[in-house]
Amino acid sequence: MAEQIKTHLYNEAKDYFYITLGLLIYTIGWTFFLLPYEIVTGGVTGISAIIFYATNGAGHGIPIMYSYFTINALLLILALKILGWKFLMKTIYAIVMLSLMLGVAQDIVTNDDGSMTRLLGDQDFMSLIIGCCFSGTSLAIVFLHNGSTGGTDIVAAVVNKYRNMSLGTVLIIVDLFIIGSSFPVFILARDFTVIQATYKIVFGLCTMVIENFMLDYVMNSRRESVQFFIFSKKYQEIANAIGTEMQHGVTILDGHGWYTGQEVKVLCILARKRESVSMFRLIKSIDPNAFVSQSSVIGVYGEGFDEMKVKIKNNKK
Repeated sequence: MAEQIKTHLYNEAKDYFYITLGLLIYTIGWTFFLLPYEIVTGGVTGISAIIFYATNGAGHGIPIMYSYFTINALLLILALKILGWKFLMKTIYAIVMLSLMLGVAQDIVTNDDGSMTRLLGDQDFMSLIIGCCFSGTSLAIVFLHNGSTGGTDIVAAVVNKYRNMSLGTVLIIVDLFIIGSSFPVFILARDFTVIQATYKIVFGLCTMVIENFMLDYVMNSRRESVQFFIFSKKYQEIANAIGTEMQHGVTILDGHGWYTGQEVKVLCILARKRESVSMFRLIKSIDPNAFVSQSSVIGVYGEGFDEMKVKIKNNKK
């Protein structure tokens, strides 16, 4: 019992550490590389940026942290029943921390006259790419450790809970509406021409694509699984080692050699791709002459892997 509590506390502490790290990366990417260039992103940060741009005519717009925190508080109330307290506790932590980080970072990049420091000068698109790589990677880190930065991430988490649907796909749909809404703001509040406002919308669409690509890429690479087929005379020793040292299930299949006519045992193992090197080392230490086949699999669902997020149709009349 004590060991289980210790393991649980360790896992929770690790989650909060990586969530904090992800929030820090997001703050750097968004505040230092996107906000000074008036690049619109999706999510609640995008909505907060639009509010800031709309009220920043005199150089003193509504700070990002206030609108970000208020909108997220409303969304949390709506999502409480669906996601539960365990998920929302980390989300509340992330919202509070990110609000504070955004406030501090915005003060750092804001000059005395209300203008913002552009780290890359006039390199708008380069700043966009760097900022989106930071923010997309950071969102993946937060999601992989059972957290959320709030806002539209909450919407994505709700959908992902019930549907086997890519988080990036959900966010793209929501972000399209947010980015599109910035068009009249740039024209009316910032006195942009139609061409300039369109230019900003195109940049916003680029942020959406790059950010969500990074989100899906990092998450899928972390979850990617492989399948091993192992042919060895020492199959029992290898199976025991995999089961005890790597704590993996092993399936033993009966095989028949076509040319030799001999009966053989084949080990079938499903594992995460990141465990491949450890698997090969273990196999080689027992039988250097083992014949091993490794292949990528599209998805692995069940105990120890991903959950099957589909609904079963009720055929009862």
